Amino acid sequence: MFTAVDLHESNFFFLIANLYDARRTSHIYLGKGKSVENLIISIDFDKQMFPTRYTCDGENISPEIRIERIHSEFLAITIEDWIGPSEKICHWLIWNIKARDTIPENIPADPVITLPFDAVQGKNDLGKIGYTGPCPPKGEVHSYYFNVYGLDAKLDARPGASREDLEKAMAGHMVQYGGQSIATYQR
Repeated sequence: MFTAVDLHESNFFFLIANLYDARRTSHIYLGKGKSVENLIISIDFDKQMFPTRYTCDGENISPEIRIERIHSEFLAITIEDWIGPSEKICHWLIWNIKARDTIPENIPADPVITLPFDAVQGKNDLGKIGYTGPCPPKGEVHSYYFNVYGLDAKLDARPGASREDLEKAMAGHMVQYGGQSIATYQR
């Protein structure tokens, strides 16, 4: 069984979450009595090149994400482009998704959505609400990390919130983590 994580520093929270992929364990242990159960996530192009339709060179729509082993009430998702050892660009923040096994493609770019499910979206690091597909400088290959978080409650983060606001709202509510599906893109 797992227990809710009570972390007060969001940077530590996301450091632990981002270490998941290397550990390949069924739980992330954070000390006595604290652990986070793993989700399994998949995309059709994991460890491959992004299909053009999901990028700035195509339709720029969000891709489908599949999720297994869900035992939490709500989900949050981020997609991040790690462009350096400690620098990342967040391309999508969406949360307050009632637990479900599939996030369909082409989620509307609105702060609050009601179809195909209820959710709230934030402002990504490119200044836009909703998903913004990969668009690296010509000639550069960038890697994009899909992260899914299982939460024990709806979050209080307002529509259009920043990544930092989302991280603060998630602290103490993460009970599952979905590892990282990774895809690359080059223009």
